[in-house]
Amino acid sequence: MDELGRFRRAVVAWAAGGAGADDAAAAARELAGGVRTIVLVEGNSDQVALEVLAMRHGRDLEAEGVAVVPLGGATNIGRFLDVCGPTGLGLPLAGLCDIGEERHFRRHLGRVGLEAGLSQAGLEALGFHVCVADLEDELIRALGAEGVCQVIEAQGETRPFLTFQGQPAQRERPVEHQLRRFMGTHSGRKALYAQALVAHLDLERVPRPLDRLLAHV
Repeated sequence: MDELGRFRRAVVAWAAGGAGADDAAAAARELAGGVRTIVLVEGNSDQVALEVLAMRHGRDLEAEGVAVVPLGGATNIGRFLDVCGPTGLGLPLAGLCDIGEERHFRRHLGRVGLEAGLSQAGLEALGFHVCVADLEDELIRALGAEGVCQVIEAQGETRPFLTFQGQPAQRERPVEHQLRRFMGTHSGRKALYAQALVAHLDLERVPRPLDRLLAHV
């Protein structure tokens, strides 16, 4: 595992607490010299989307010292800010969250002294960007339903998607809603489609939160 991967793993273990937290903290501090910025994202799909978008722009975030760290859920943001923020490693931070989880980010950013009572513009100035509903919604709107269905076909999942559409709970819902729900039905599917959808995006139509976050880091 490369140094940035080891750093990411150490930060996650430190934030989790428990018996190994002290050793993880020591490892994270030792490896922090190679890190320029930490990007805190809710889950693996957000990490994949940002890294693939960077590659499409000819960038290698790991080589640049940008560590994209999944929180394992937005409610964990407080622990990661304690580890990575001013009272921990003191490294520059950025992040991405869903609009429904914005309150958790806003509250804990204020708690660690990065600024309280931020507007969304204020959050963006700090490098924290908010998706309208979530990343999947942003990507579906950017590609359009037809474009997303083409990606699903390329993944060999048209039949499972049609079966999903036929479920009683889904039949009357808009196709955009069906697509978004379909991506969350199996473990790993969100990350799969984060990679595939970003790979197919017109770079002139990248969702604003993702585009601005990459520009920030």
